[in-house]
Amino acid sequence: MLRRNFLAASAALPIAASAPPRLVGHSDVDRLRVSLDTLTALDDHRGGHGSLESASLAGAEQALHLQRSAVGQSVRKRLYGLAAEYTATAAFSAIDSRSFGHAEQLLDRTLRLAGLAGDPVTTFRAFNLLAMIGYQRNNPANSLAAAQAAQSTQATRRDPFLASLAHARSAIALSAAGDRQAAVRALGHANDSLHRADDRPRPSWITFYGPAELAALSAVVHQQLGDNPESERSSHHAIAGIPPQFRRNRSLATARLALAQLGQDDLDQAYKTASQVYTLMGTDPLPPRLRSLLGDFHRGLITLAPDAAVTREWTDRVRAQGEMQ
Repeated sequence: MLRRNFLAASAALPIAASAPPRLVGHSDVDRLRVSLDTLTALDDHRGGHGSLESASLAGAEQALHLQRSAVGQSVRKRLYGLAAEYTATAAFSAIDSRSFGHAEQLLDRTLRLAGLAGDPVTTFRAFNLLAMIGYQRNNPANSLAAAQAAQSTQATRRDPFLASLAHARSAIALSAAGDRQAAVRALGHANDSLHRADDRPRPSWITFYGPAELAALSAVVHQQLGDNPESERSSHHAIAGIPPQFRRNRSLATARLALAQLGQDDLDQAYKTASQVYTLMGTDPLPPRLRSLLGDFHRGLITLAPDAAVTREWTDRVRAQGEMQ
C-alpha cells in the first residue's frame, strides 16, 4: 500500500515548465500537502533512499512553480512553506543515507524557503536536522549549536512539544561531549516540556515524536555516558511504545538495545536483539544510518569476543544479508 501511494504521489508531482499559467489557490496547496504526507509515511516505514529524495525535491519544485501564479500572499507563503518542508524531507532522506554534506546544502535551502514563508516550525525542523548531522559526524560542538538554535526559535516558545525535542537533541550533543551533568539536566527539561505539551495539530513529520521516541533518544544519551543498563531500560521503553508504522525508528531503537546489551557482555541476547533488525526491515534494504549502527555492533562484538560462536553466527548472517560494513 505504501509503495502504491508513493508511486501515485510521485507521479503527481512534476509540472511542465511550459504549462499555461492559471490561478492557484488553497485547494492546490492542500493537494500538494497530501503528497508530502505520503512521502513522510514512506520515510517512517522504510527510511531514506534516492527515490524518496528525488520525489521530495520534485515536490519542492512544484510548490515553487505554483507560487508564481498564487492568488494572494497567504497562498504564496503556504507554497513557500511547502517547498521548505519538501526540501527538509529530502534532507532527512540524505541524512539517513549518510550524505551529510548534501543534506547540509538542502537544509541551507530549507532555511531560506522557511524564511520566505515565515514558517518557524520548519525553521525549527532544519536546526533539529543539523543537530542530528553534527552528532552523526562526531562533532558535538556543531550538534549542540544547532540544537540550541532550534531551542531559540519562535516555534519552541509557542509549543513545548517541539521544545522537548530540542532539549533531547541538546542532551545527545552534551553526552557526546562527555558533559554528564548538563546532559542529564537537558533530558529532564525534555521530559518536563513533553509533559506540558498539548494535542494541537502539527505537521506530519513530527508525529514520530512522543514519550517512546524520547525514550529512544534517552537511550542514546545514556549509552554515550557509559550507562548501558539505563540505556537498555530506555530502549525497552522505546520499543514497547514506538508505533509499528515507524518501522525505521523501531529498528534503530532495536539496534541501540543490542549495543546496550553488548556493553553488558550479554552476547547471546545482544545477538538475538540485533538479528531482529533484519526481521523488522523485511526485504527492504537497510538505510545506511541503520547499517552504520549495526556496524558499530559488529565491530564491538568482534572486539569483545572474536572467537565466540555467536560472533561467527553474526558475521555469517551479516554476510548473507549483504550488509557487511
